[in-house]
Amino acid sequence: MPGSSRRLSGAAVEARTTINRTVEDTFRFYRDFTNMPRFLGDVMTVEETGPGTSRWTIQGPMGIHVTWTIRVVEERANELIRYETVALTGLSTCWEVSFRPGPEAGQTEVREVMKTPFGRLGRAGLALIGKPPSGEVRSNLQRLKELLEEGRVTHSEHSVAGKFRPTA
Repeated sequence: MPGSSRRLSGAAVEARTTINRTVEDTFRFYRDFTNMPRFLGDVMTVEETGPGTSRWTIQGPMGIHVTWTIRVVEERANELIRYETVALTGLSTCWEVSFRPGPEAGQTEVREVMKTPFGRLGRAGLALIGKPPSGEVRSNLQRLKELLEEGRVTHSEHSVAGKFRPTA
C-alpha cells in the first residue's frame, strides 16, 4: 500500500510503503543518513559527527535553517532503526523505521512512526506552520520509494519549494 498513513497515539503518526528492492538494499540505503537529503523534504544536509550521531540541517518555513543533532538509539540490521533529536527530555522528535520482506520476492515493506513532542498540540502547531507530520512522513516514504525504484524523485509534496525539481 504505497504511501498510506494513519495516526497512532496523540503524539505519533505512521506511514508505510512497499519498495521493489531487497530488505538489505533498502536498509543499507536508509541507514546511511547522508542519503536523507536525497528524499526527505526539508533536510538539506547531513553530516556524520560520530558513531550513531549526525548533524542535520533543516530548511523550515520562510527559508529559516535549523541544525539539530540526531542520535541513533536502537538499531537491528535489516530490521529496525530508531533515532531521535538530541533535546531536553520530553522535547525530542523520535522516528522508528522498520524493514521487513514484502509480499513478493525482492520487495521490502517500510513502516515509519514519527513521534512529536506535546502530542496532538505539537502536531497541530507543526500543521499551522505548514509542516503536518502525517503528510511529511507519507511524502518522505513516497520519495524514498521513487529514489530506490526509479533513481530519481518527482514527488514534491511536503518539501522545500524547488528541492525536487526535475532536471533536464
